[in-house]
Amino acid sequence: MPAKSKAQQKAAGMALSAKRGETNKSALEGAAREMYDTMSEDELEEMASTPRKGKPEHDSD
Repeated sequence: MPAKSKAQQKAAGMALSAKRGETNKSALEGAAREMYDTMSEDELEEMASTPRKGKPEHDSD
C-alpha cells in the first residue's frame, strides 16, 4: 500500500528503521510506533519507498 502523504511516508521510514534495528524503538511516537507494532518490514518498506512528488504534507482523511 503506498503512502498517502509525506508525513505517513516519514512515519513508515522511522518504523522501518526501528524494525531493522538501526534506530531504538523507544524513540518512536504516534503513527510510527503504531506502524512498528502492526506492520511487517515488507509493508513498511513498500510504504516508505513511495515517491514523494505530488504528495500532500498531511492526508486530509
